[in-house]
Formats: sequence, structure tokens, C-alpha cells
Amino acid sequence: MTGIQIVGTGRYIPQKIVTNDEISKLTDTNDEWIRTRTGICQRHFSEGETNADLATAAAEKAMKAAGISPDQVGTCIVATFTPDHISPAVATQVHRRLSLPEHTPALDISAGCTGFLYGLTVARGFLLQSERPYALLVGSEVISRVLDFNDRSTCVLFGDGAGAAVLKLSDSHPFTSVLGCKGDDQMLGCTNAPGTERQRIFMNGSEVFRFAVETVPHCIDDTLKKAELSPEDIDFFVCHQANQRIIASVIRKTHLPEHKFYLNVHNYGNTSAASIPIALDEMAEKGLLKPGTRTLCVGFGAGLTWGGAVVEW
Repeated sequence: MTGIQIVGTGRYIPQKIVTNDEISKLTDTNDEWIRTRTGICQRHFSEGETNADLATAAAEKAMKAAGISPDQVGTCIVATFTPDHISPAVATQVHRRLSLPEHTPALDISAGCTGFLYGLTVARGFLLQSERPYALLVGSEVISRVLDFNDRSTCVLFGDGAGAAVLKLSDSHPFTSVLGCKGDDQMLGCTNAPGTERQRIFMNGSEVFRFAVETVPHCIDDTLKKAELSPEDIDFFVCHQANQRIIASVIRKTHLPEHKFYLNVHNYGNTSAASIPIALDEMAEKGLLKPGTRTLCVGFGAGLTWGGAVVEW
């Protein structure tokens, strides 16, 4: 089966850093409470920058890293639950700003925090039918504008940012993906706050935690089985950066080596669909993703969606 290769990554993080102490001025919480329950020390909030601004900046960096030009892009996909408009899609705005060819399809994916993983499989499908060799996949969120600072259980968790990857088909880079959905709209989501037209995040924290620590280990196991690999064959496990306690629970439950799990939630908080591509770009920047390196990326999100993917570098 034809696989995919990630040939370039990029990220864009808004300049404004919001510490836990600053969050404590907006809601009834404190630095110790946030750190001990989430592992988060700070997050970044956009100041006037749109989702399309973040997505385009990350995409430009990924394309530069890949050494490709706009006329080589065969599809443009943005995973997000915080688009600038109901329509048009963020991807169409990125398409225009990057001057991609008119025959390049552009669309958004709304699968919550699992969006980037869904996007890998969708991008591969488009590439199998494309006349051009590369796909642009971006996870981008401006979550700060849908936070409810009266709800300390959610407002302390999230941050803004974008991560991007340039993909191409490859017979020498196997790709395995496992995707799923429980079909739930009550546990986690973003809807209009009661009596208003303002959208706000809602979450049943204890139930989401339970879902995550049960689902992620199963997803890792299912992905490994489908790929016909053992845990020893994986160099890095890249979990969706939602909460340090969730990742720690996954490590305990799976008995996998802690040093194989990449962690950066302390710097960014939960950036939803952007968290995995931001992590991958950091890893690439640090020289961790050498040719032949295998990463197993796994995530979960509203919907309730989940997904795992083995990507070989």
C-alpha cells in the first residue's frame, strides 16, 4: 500500500504569553492548582490574529522547510473547530494567501483535537487522485475567543497556535491509521452559551479524563496491531497534548517507556488540532526526527473522536 511521507513541518505561536498567574486574575484559580492538575505553566493567546493568519504562517514555514512552491500543492486541508467564519473555510483563505493553483481543493476538517490525525488519511486520499505531488495539512486554533472564564475547569486548559505539515505519497514510507468516533455531543464541545449567541467550550472533565485514559491505550494497541509493529519498533509516541496527567496515566496503563513520550503541554496548553503538528515541528527542529524514525501519533477529541497513526520519517 502506498504510504505518505512528511517532508516539511512548521508552526506559528502567537507572541502573547498568558501565565497561570495571569489566568488566576480572570477566574478563581492559582498557579499551583493548574500545574498539579494539568501540567500547564503557560499558554499563548492571539491578539487580533485570525485563525487564517495562524494557519497561513505555519503553512508557509512548512512549505519552506519542504522546499516546495505553491504550484506543487495538490490539496490544502485545515483541521480546526475555531474557524473565522461558518463559511468560507479557513483552508480557502490559506489557499488564497498562498496563491495555490485554482485546481487545488481546499477544505476544513472539524474533528476536534483529533482533526490532524483525520487529516493525514484525508490528505493521502486526495494525493492518490492529484496531479501534483504535495498536500498541505494544517491544524490551527484560536481557542481563546471561545473560553468561558467563569468556568475554571476549562479556561485554564487551552491555548492558541497552528502547526503544519507537507505530505507526499511514498512507497518506502509505510502509513497506518486507525480512526474512530463514539458519537457523543454531551461530554465535550463548543456551543452557544445559554441565552447568548457567544460560543463557549463546555466539558465534563472527569468523564473526558476517563474516556481519554481508556481510549488512548486501546488506540495505541490497535494502531500497532494494524501496522504489524511492536512498541519496541516505535521511537516516539506523540500524544495529543491535552493534559499531562492524562499522558502520565496512559504511560502507566501501557507500561511504555516514559522517555519515548514527547511532552510540551506545559508551554502551550491544549491547542486542540494544532497540538500534534506543533509537537512534530518542535521535534524536527530538535533533530529528533531522523530518516527511519517511527512516530505513533494518537489523539482524542470532541465528538467523541479518536485516532492513531504511525508515520515513518
